Amino acid sequence: MIQRIFSAELPVGERLLIKKNVISNGTSSKRVCIVTGTHGDELEGQYVAFKLNQLLSKNLDSLDGTVEIYPALNPLGIDSITRGIPNFDIDMNRIFPGSLTGSMTEAAAHYIVEDLKGADVVIDIHSSNIFLREIPQVRINVNLKSQLVPLAEYLNMDFIWVHEAATVLESTLAHSLNIVGTKTLVVEMGVGMRINHDCCNNLIDGIFNMLKHLGMWSGQSVDEVKKPILSEADAVSFINAEKSGIFITDTHNNREVKKGECIGQIVSSLTGEILEDVLSPVDGLMFTLRAYPVVYEGSLLARVHRFETEK
Repeated sequence: MIQRIFSAELPVGERLLIKKNVISNGTSSKRVCIVTGTHGDELEGQYVAFKLNQLLSKNLDSLDGTVEIYPALNPLGIDSITRGIPNFDIDMNRIFPGSLTGSMTEAAAHYIVEDLKGADVVIDIHSSNIFLREIPQVRINVNLKSQLVPLAEYLNMDFIWVHEAATVLESTLAHSLNIVGTKTLVVEMGVGMRINHDCCNNLIDGIFNMLKHLGMWSGQSVDEVKKPILSEADAVSFINAEKSGIFITDTHNNREVKKGECIGQIVSSLTGEILEDVLSPVDGLMFTLRAYPVVYEGSLLARVHRFETEK
């Protein structure tokens, strides 16, 4: 059943509409919400929403409870493939929990939070931006580690990154929901403006695995999900460009690298010079890798989760 979450008049006789699909069956009061489309250039969630709608509708008898799917919190951004909200120059994931007395976008954020409150679990799906390629991962505030890591382990992800509290922005949807007691997991994967079917299908398997764990799903699901690598404290090393130029690499993320291993080069297309050999500072798992080749001094090139044996 399609329901309207927020509606607002636009200047030329059109309307901004934020909708969800509510799929419900059985007697259980449990509720899981799948949220995506906060950033218009992150499209992995569109495929996940499509497949979940399709699979749940075809196998409704196996569902006991309610799954709500919100495919586009920022529909104008999705329509125009714009990261933020067009014309407002606003990142939607920086205005939560919103306000009824604020602008149209702040009011939309308010209604979204109010609608999601009280769910047993919210899964907030993001892609990376156009600059970086990420392996499937869940990102969690260190203050919520004990509550959220056990849930994240059901999602069939490769990696769980527990952030320090200082790196978690209070104006995000996930933070706004978690602080009012609605458990929210942030999933990130892939690269902006693209859909990686393998990453998405892994997450879909994980969502059904979580539904089964919650007692909401009796249908087909994977027998065993991946055991994710857990990264916390200072275990992540950031590799930033020391020169400006073109970043060239023939490697990929989701692979082990050795300390001192060359993962790419920054080159000059004007002179043909190699300006920098980009080296891994540690032994570990490279879970982020630059996808957009034009870089400036300080640009993020990669993230590596340091293995425990590396000091």
